[in-house]
Amino acid sequence: MAVLLETTVGDLVIDLYTEERPRACLNFLKLCKVKYYNYCLIHNVQRDFIIQTGDPMGTGRGGESIFCQLYGDQARFFEAEKVPRIKHKKKGTVSMVNNGSDQHGSQFLITTGENLDYLDGVHTVFGEVTEGMDVLKTINETFVDKDFIPYQDIRINHTVILDDPFEDPPGLSVPDRSPEPTKEQLDSGRIGADEEIDDMKGRSADEIEEFQAEKEAKTRAILLEMVGDLPDADIKPPENVLFVCKLNPVTTDEDLEIIFSRFGPIKSCEVIRDWKTGESLCYAFIEFEKEEDCEKAYFKMDNVLIDDRRIHVDFSQSVAKIKWKGKGGQYTKDDFREYEKEHDKPSKPSNLALKEKVKPKQDAKYDLVLDEDIEESQTSQLHSAKKQKKKKHHHSEDEEEDRRTKKSKDSDRKHEGERCREKMKSEKKDRHRSRSRSQERDYPYSKQKDKYRDDFRVRDWDKKADRNRSPKKSKDKERSKYR
Repeated sequence: MAVLLETTVGDLVIDLYTEERPRACLNFLKLCKVKYYNYCLIHNVQRDFIIQTGDPMGTGRGGESIFCQLYGDQARFFEAEKVPRIKHKKKGTVSMVNNGSDQHGSQFLITTGENLDYLDGVHTVFGEVTEGMDVLKTINETFVDKDFIPYQDIRINHTVILDDPFEDPPGLSVPDRSPEPTKEQLDSGRIGADEEIDDMKGRSADEIEEFQAEKEAKTRAILLEMVGDLPDADIKPPENVLFVCKLNPVTTDEDLEIIFSRFGPIKSCEVIRDWKTGESLCYAFIEFEKEEDCEKAYFKMDNVLIDDRRIHVDFSQSVAKIKWKGKGGQYTKDDFREYEKEHDKPSKPSNLALKEKVKPKQDAKYDLVLDEDIEESQTSQLHSAKKQKKKKHHHSEDEEEDRRTKKSKDSDRKHEGERCREKMKSEKKDRHRSRSRSQERDYPYSKQKDKYRDDFRVRDWDKKADRNRSPKKSKDKERSKYR
C-alpha cells in the first residue's frame, strides 16, 4: 500500500491508509496506475504549510477522479470520507484537496508544517510521506512569487505503485507505457525544470567582477544597517566632498583650505586628528559648495606635492556627517531625502558680519553671523548676567538663614546640656542624703547588736567553765591530794 513519486527534485514514498480511507486510496492508486499524474506541476508551495499538486493543467482549477473515466462527467468528483477522523498533526501528511463542496477529484496536498488543525475536517487525510523528507524540505524552501507559484518548475515525472491491494474496476484502461508530455503541459511560462540558472552567462570577465563587487558591497551595507552602523543600506555618500590622504603631519586645515580654494568656495576643511594626542592622522575631508568644483579639484590635485608629500585625492565614501539616532532610530528614507534637499538648497543673501570663534582650534576660522543674531546674543548675555545676580542674591539670603538656624540649634543644645547636668547633680545629692539618714537610723540598733553579742560570748565562757568543774574530775583531784 505505497506509491513512489519521482519528481524533478527527488523521490517521495507515500504510505496509504487503505483501511481507514478505502475510496480515496482507490482513486489515488488507479490515477497513478493510468499515469494521470505524470508531468503534473507542483503549482502551490507555501513555506512551512503545504505543497499542492495533482492538476494536469497546472492552474489549480482542474483535475478529475478515476471514476470520471469509468462513469462519465457526472462522477468527476466523489464524496469525502470523514470517518474515522484523522488529523494533520505531523509533516508529510497527504490529503485530498476539497473542491469547496466536500468532494474530491485528483488534486492532493502534502503538509510541510505541524499541528495544522484548521485543515482537519476539510481535506481528507489518506496517507503520509515515509521516505524523502529531505526532498520535501527542498521543495518547501524553493523561491515562489506572490501567488505561491515556484519560479522554476517542479514536476512529478513518473509514479510507481509499490503495492496495490485493490482490484482494477471493469472498464479501466491501463497504458502499456508512460505517455509523452504535451507542449501545453511543458509550457508553463516559467523557468524549465531542466534549465540551469546562470546569471553570469554571456558576460565578460570585467562585467562579472563588477557584478560580484556590487553584490558584496550590497551585502556589507545590509549587514551594517542591521548592526546599526548605517542608517540605511541604500544611502549614498555626498558627491561634493573630497578625501585627501598621505598628508604631511605638519599640514594644517588652513593650508589645505588655501590650496583647494582656488577651485571654488569651500564649506569646510578638516584634518582628522587623534582624539588623545591631537596629532594629525595624515588624512582630511574637504567639502565644496558645488559638485563641479569638487570634480575639478579631484582631477587637478591628485598626486600633487604638498609639504614634501605626494597626496592622493579621491571622492569621499563616508556618511559620518549625516546625523541620525543610530540603531533603533526613527529616521526613514524620506527623512534622509529631505536632509539632502535641505543641504542642496542655496543660501539666501543677507546682511552678514564676521565673528571669530571664542575658542579657536589650530586654524583660526571665521563664521558668518547675521547682525540680528549679534543683537540677540548681546541681549541674551544681559539677561543671563541679571539672572546670575539674582541667583547670587538669593544664595546669600539662603546662607544667612542657614547660619541663623544653626546658631539657634546650637543654643538649644547648650541649654539642654546644662539642664541635664543640673538634674544629675540633684540626683546625686538626694542619694547622699538618703544614705546618711539610713546610717543614723541603724546606729542604735547596731549598738544593741554589739551588746547582745558580748553577753552571748560571756555566757558561753561560763558554760565552758562549769563543764570543766564536773564532780568526777573534782573527786579525782581530791584523791590525788591524799595519795
